[in-house]
Amino acid sequence: MHLFTTTAGLHCYLERQGPGKEVGLVTTMGALHSGHLSLIERARRENSLVIVSIFVNPLQFAPTEDFQEYPRGLAQDQELCQQIGVDAIFAPTVDQLYGDNPMPTADKGDELTQVVPPKAMTSVLCGVSRPGFFQGVATVVVKLLNLVRPNRTYFGQKDAQQLAIIQRMVADLKLPVTIVPCPIVREKSGLACSSRNQYLTPEQKAQASLLYQGLRSAQKAFQDGLCDRINLIERVMSE
Repeated sequence: MHLFTTTAGLHCYLERQGPGKEVGLVTTMGALHSGHLSLIERARRENSLVIVSIFVNPLQFAPTEDFQEYPRGLAQDQELCQQIGVDAIFAPTVDQLYGDNPMPTADKGDELTQVVPPKAMTSVLCGVSRPGFFQGVATVVVKLLNLVRPNRTYFGQKDAQQLAIIQRMVADLKLPVTIVPCPIVREKSGLACSSRNQYLTPEQKAQASLLYQGLRSAQKAFQDGLCDRINLIERVMSE
Protein backbone atom coordinates (compact mmCIF):
# COMPACT_ATOMS: atom_id res chain seq x y z
CA MET A 1 0.00 0.00 0.00
CA HIS A 2 1.20 3.50 -0.85
CA LEU A 3 0.89 6.74 1.12
CA PHE A 4 0.92 10.06 -0.71
CA THR A 5 0.94 13.47 0.95
CA THR A 6 1.34 15.57 -2.19
CA THR A 7 -0.79 15.98 -5.28
CA ALA A 8 2.30 15.44 -7.45
CA GLY A 9 2.96 12.05 -5.87
CA LEU A 10 -0.66 11.02 -6.31
CA HIS A 11 -0.66 12.09 -9.96
CA CYS A 12 2.49 10.11 -10.74
CA TYR A 13 1.03 7.01 -9.09
CA LEU A 14 -2.27 7.25 -10.95
CA GLU A 15 -0.54 7.83 -14.28
CA ARG A 16 1.55 4.68 -13.77
CA GLN A 17 -1.58 2.57 -13.36
CA GLY A 18 -2.38 2.87 -17.04
CA PRO A 19 -5.78 2.95 -18.74
CA GLY A 20 -8.68 0.62 -18.14
CA LYS A 21 -8.59 0.32 -14.36
CA GLU A 22 -11.77 1.03 -12.45
CA VAL A 23 -10.96 3.41 -9.59
CA GLY A 24 -12.96 3.68 -6.37
CA LEU A 25 -12.51 6.61 -3.97
CA VAL A 26 -13.51 6.77 -0.31
CA THR A 27 -13.18 10.27 1.13
CA THR A 28 -12.63 10.47 4.90
CA MET A 29 -11.29 12.76 7.62
CA GLY A 30 -9.48 9.83 9.20
CA ALA A 31 -10.14 8.28 12.63
CA LEU A 32 -11.48 5.34 10.66
CA HIS A 33 -14.23 3.18 12.13
CA SER A 34 -16.50 0.32 11.03
CA GLY A 35 -18.60 2.66 8.91
CA HIS A 36 -15.59 3.77 6.89
CA LEU A 37 -14.39 0.20 6.57
CA SER A 38 -17.73 -0.88 5.11
CA LEU A 39 -17.33 1.77 2.40
CA ILE A 40 -13.81 0.61 1.67
CA GLU A 41 -14.87 -3.04 1.53
CA ARG A 42 -17.53 -2.23 -1.05
CA ALA A 43 -15.09 -0.15 -3.06
CA ARG A 44 -12.66 -3.09 -2.97
CA ARG A 45 -15.31 -5.44 -4.37
CA GLU A 46 -16.30 -3.11 -7.19
CA ASN A 47 -13.00 -1.61 -8.40
CA SER A 48 -9.52 -2.57 -9.55
CA LEU A 49 -7.92 0.29 -7.60
CA VAL A 50 -9.06 1.71 -4.25
CA ILE A 51 -7.94 5.12 -3.01
CA VAL A 52 -8.77 6.40 0.48
CA SER A 53 -8.34 10.11 1.16
CA ILE A 54 -7.64 11.25 4.72
CA PHE A 55 -7.94 15.00 5.18
CA VAL A 56 -9.42 17.00 8.05
CA ASN A 57 -10.87 19.80 5.95
CA PRO A 58 -10.61 23.18 7.71
CA LEU A 59 -13.01 24.80 5.26
CA GLN A 60 -15.96 22.93 6.77
CA PHE A 61 -15.19 23.91 10.38
CA ALA A 62 -16.36 27.14 12.01
CA PRO A 63 -13.97 28.81 14.51
CA THR A 64 -16.10 27.55 17.41
CA GLU A 65 -15.99 23.94 16.18
CA ASP A 66 -13.55 21.12 16.82
CA PHE A 67 -10.98 21.37 14.02
CA GLN A 68 -8.02 21.21 16.41
CA GLU A 69 -9.60 18.52 18.60
CA TYR A 70 -10.91 16.32 15.79
CA PRO A 71 -9.53 12.76 16.25
CA ARG A 72 -6.42 12.10 14.20
CA GLY A 73 -4.40 8.89 14.00
CA LEU A 74 -2.77 8.35 10.63
CA ALA A 75 -0.64 5.39 11.74
CA GLN A 76 -3.68 3.45 12.94
CA ASP A 77 -5.64 4.43 9.84
CA GLN A 78 -2.79 3.17 7.65
CA GLU A 79 -2.82 -0.16 9.45
CA LEU A 80 -6.58 -0.58 8.95
CA CYS A 81 -6.32 0.35 5.28
CA GLN A 82 -3.46 -2.09 4.78
CA GLN A 83 -5.47 -4.90 6.35
CA ILE A 84 -8.55 -4.25 4.23
CA GLY A 85 -6.72 -4.05 0.91
CA VAL A 86 -6.49 -0.35 0.08
CA ASP A 87 -4.07 0.40 -2.75
CA ALA A 88 -3.18 3.96 -1.78
CA ILE A 89 -3.91 6.60 0.85
CA PHE A 90 -3.93 10.26 -0.11
CA ALA A 91 -3.32 12.32 3.03
CA PRO A 92 -2.48 15.83 1.84
CA THR A 93 -1.49 18.80 3.94
CA VAL A 94 -3.74 21.87 3.90
CA ASP A 95 -1.45 23.77 1.52
CA GLN A 96 -1.63 20.92 -1.02
CA LEU A 97 -5.37 21.52 -1.44
CA TYR A 98 -5.69 25.22 -0.62
CA GLY A 99 -2.31 26.67 -1.55
CA ASP A 100 -0.50 29.25 0.57
CA ASN A 101 -3.69 31.03 1.64
CA PRO A 102 -4.28 31.62 5.36
CA MET A 103 -5.93 28.65 7.07
CA PRO A 104 -9.42 28.54 5.52
CA THR A 105 -12.44 28.06 7.75
CA ALA A 106 -16.18 27.94 7.12
CA ASP A 107 -16.51 31.67 7.87
CA LYS A 108 -13.23 32.84 6.28
CA GLY A 109 -12.99 31.21 2.89
CA ASP A 110 -13.68 34.29 0.79
CA GLU A 111 -10.16 34.26 -0.66
CA LEU A 112 -10.81 30.85 -2.23
CA THR A 113 -12.81 29.63 -5.19
CA GLN A 114 -15.55 27.50 -3.67
CA VAL A 115 -18.45 25.31 -4.73
CA VAL A 116 -21.77 26.74 -3.52
CA PRO A 117 -24.59 24.16 -3.31
CA PRO A 118 -28.23 25.27 -3.68
CA LYS A 119 -29.32 27.41 -0.75
CA ALA A 120 -32.55 25.46 -0.44
CA MET A 121 -30.48 22.39 0.43
CA THR A 122 -27.97 24.05 2.79
CA SER A 123 -30.22 26.39 4.78
CA VAL A 124 -32.20 23.64 6.51
CA LEU A 125 -31.50 20.81 8.97
CA CYS A 126 -27.77 20.74 9.84
CA GLY A 127 -27.16 23.80 7.69
CA VAL A 128 -29.07 26.01 10.12
CA SER A 129 -26.53 25.55 12.90
CA ARG A 130 -23.49 25.10 10.63
CA PRO A 131 -23.40 27.93 8.07
CA GLY A 132 -20.70 27.35 5.48
CA PHE A 133 -20.31 23.68 6.37
CA PHE A 134 -21.80 22.18 3.22
CA GLN A 135 -19.99 24.70 1.03
CA GLY A 136 -16.72 23.53 2.57
CA VAL A 137 -17.67 19.88 2.08
CA ALA A 138 -18.69 20.42 -1.55
CA THR A 139 -15.47 22.28 -2.31
CA VAL A 140 -13.14 19.64 -0.91
CA VAL A 141 -15.09 16.79 -2.52
CA VAL A 142 -14.80 18.45 -5.95
CA LYS A 143 -11.07 18.93 -5.41
CA LEU A 144 -10.61 15.26 -4.48
CA LEU A 145 -12.72 14.08 -7.41
CA ASN A 146 -10.65 16.23 -9.78
CA LEU A 147 -7.39 14.88 -8.36
CA VAL A 148 -8.27 11.18 -8.26
CA ARG A 149 -10.75 11.02 -11.20
CA PRO A 150 -12.48 7.91 -9.81
CA ASN A 151 -15.17 5.91 -11.56
CA ARG A 152 -17.05 5.59 -8.27
CA THR A 153 -16.98 7.30 -4.91
CA TYR A 154 -18.64 5.97 -1.77
CA PHE A 155 -20.61 7.85 0.89
CA GLY A 156 -22.49 6.64 3.94
CA GLN A 157 -26.19 7.34 4.32
CA LYS A 158 -25.59 8.43 7.93
CA ASP A 159 -24.91 11.95 6.66
CA ALA A 160 -28.08 12.04 4.58
CA GLN A 161 -28.14 15.78 3.90
CA GLN A 162 -24.49 15.76 2.88
CA LEU A 163 -25.09 12.80 0.57
CA ALA A 164 -28.05 14.51 -1.10
CA ILE A 165 -26.04 17.69 -1.66
CA ILE A 166 -23.10 15.79 -3.16
CA GLN A 167 -25.42 13.84 -5.46
CA ARG A 168 -27.00 17.10 -6.62
CA MET A 169 -23.60 18.74 -7.10
CA VAL A 170 -22.29 15.86 -9.21
CA ALA A 171 -25.44 15.91 -11.34
CA ASP A 172 -25.48 19.70 -11.80
CA LEU A 173 -21.76 19.98 -12.61
CA LYS A 174 -21.86 16.92 -14.90
CA LEU A 175 -18.96 15.30 -13.07
CA PRO A 176 -18.04 11.91 -14.58
CA VAL A 177 -18.34 9.85 -11.41
CA THR A 178 -20.93 7.54 -9.87
CA ILE A 179 -21.94 8.33 -6.30
CA VAL A 180 -22.54 5.07 -4.41
CA PRO A 181 -24.71 5.48 -1.27
CA CYS A 182 -23.93 2.88 1.40
CA PRO A 183 -26.02 1.76 4.40
CA ILE A 184 -25.46 3.13 7.89
CA VAL A 185 -23.25 0.97 10.09
CA ARG A 186 -24.20 0.99 13.77
CA GLU A 187 -22.69 -0.01 17.08
CA LYS A 188 -24.40 -2.83 18.99
CA SER A 189 -26.51 -0.25 20.82
CA GLY A 190 -27.89 1.10 17.54
CA LEU A 191 -25.81 4.29 17.67
CA ALA A 192 -24.49 5.14 14.21
CA CYS A 193 -20.71 4.77 13.95
CA SER A 194 -18.94 8.12 13.93
CA SER A 195 -15.42 9.36 14.60
CA ARG A 196 -16.89 11.89 17.02
CA ASN A 197 -18.39 9.11 19.16
CA GLN A 198 -14.98 9.19 20.85
CA TYR A 199 -16.09 12.41 22.53
CA LEU A 200 -18.96 10.66 24.34
CA THR A 201 -18.87 9.04 27.76
CA PRO A 202 -20.47 5.58 28.09
CA GLU A 203 -23.52 7.24 29.65
CA GLN A 204 -23.82 9.73 26.78
CA LYS A 205 -23.48 6.95 24.21
CA ALA A 206 -26.29 5.05 25.91
CA GLN A 207 -28.46 8.17 25.80
CA ALA A 208 -27.63 8.80 22.13
CA SER A 209 -28.66 5.27 21.18
CA LEU A 210 -32.21 6.02 22.37
CA LEU A 211 -32.73 8.13 19.25
CA TYR A 212 -32.39 5.08 17.02
CA GLN A 213 -34.68 3.06 19.26
CA GLY A 214 -37.28 5.82 19.06
CA LEU A 215 -37.02 6.01 15.29
CA ARG A 216 -37.44 2.25 15.00
CA SER A 217 -40.51 2.43 17.22
CA ALA A 218 -42.00 5.17 15.04
CA GLN A 219 -41.14 3.23 11.87
CA LYS A 220 -42.97 0.16 13.15
CA ALA A 221 -45.99 2.25 14.15
CA PHE A 222 -46.07 3.84 10.69
CA GLN A 223 -45.85 0.46 8.99
CA ASP A 224 -48.71 -0.71 11.21
CA GLY A 225 -50.87 2.13 9.92
CA LEU A 226 -50.26 5.08 12.26
CA CYS A 227 -49.90 8.10 9.97
CA ASP A 228 -50.46 11.02 12.34
CA ARG A 229 -47.29 13.10 12.55
CA ILE A 230 -47.81 14.22 16.15
CA ASN A 231 -48.35 10.67 17.37
CA LEU A 232 -45.29 9.42 15.51
CA ILE A 233 -43.15 12.14 17.08
CA GLU A 234 -44.51 11.16 20.47
CA ARG A 235 -43.42 7.58 19.79
CA VAL A 236 -39.87 8.81 19.23
CA MET A 237 -39.90 11.05 22.30
CA SER A 238 -41.28 8.30 24.52
CA GLU A 239 -38.02 6.42 24.23
